Amino acid sequence: MRKLAVFASGSGTNFQAILDAIEKGKLNAEVALLVCDKPNAFAIERAKKHNIEVFQFIPKNFENKQAFEKVILQQLQDLNVEWIFLAGYMRLIGETLLEAYEGRIVNIHPSLLPSFPGKDAIEQAYEAKVKVSGVTIHFVDAGMDTGPIIAQAPIYIEASDTLEDVRTKIQEVEHRLYPEVIDKLLNEVEREV
Repeated sequence: MRKLAVFASGSGTNFQAILDAIEKGKLNAEVALLVCDKPNAFAIERAKKHNIEVFQFIPKNFENKQAFEKVILQQLQDLNVEWIFLAGYMRLIGETLLEAYEGRIVNIHPSLLPSFPGKDAIEQAYEAKVKVSGVTIHFVDAGMDTGPIIAQAPIYIEASDTLEDVRTKIQEVEHRLYPEVIDKLLNEVEREV
């Protein structure tokens, strides 16, 4: 069974969608570790409820990104983690993790990249009054939401939709699509071995 780590900074709804897919037998994997950079993030409560080990840290307590990523890398290696999935992790991944997990770090982003990269993508799309937005799942590179795209799915924004309506539509797609894509990625790797 493939061992995964999920990195999250907030409530962890995509983390929960991954856990739900595992519990329903739709994803043959184990989340071995949650990495979280916010001490009050609800994702931590989700991990504890599922007896998942948590590495929670405060970035400013480290000299630099390389310093905290070395500690994270050690945690990942100790648990034999094979893949990293970002689920609302609000930090750029640095060289230390990119080198160690090249081609095995994946992010989910709430827009159709390359449109609306970075923070507040749902708000950006809503304020731009676009009629179509969506979800992108991509490999992580050193840039901000610039890695090779794995999958995208659209949502349609009606003139009557509120920002909350758009957020709900995006999350519905995210919670379905991310576990599906993770499953495909893990199965592709398994066939190659």
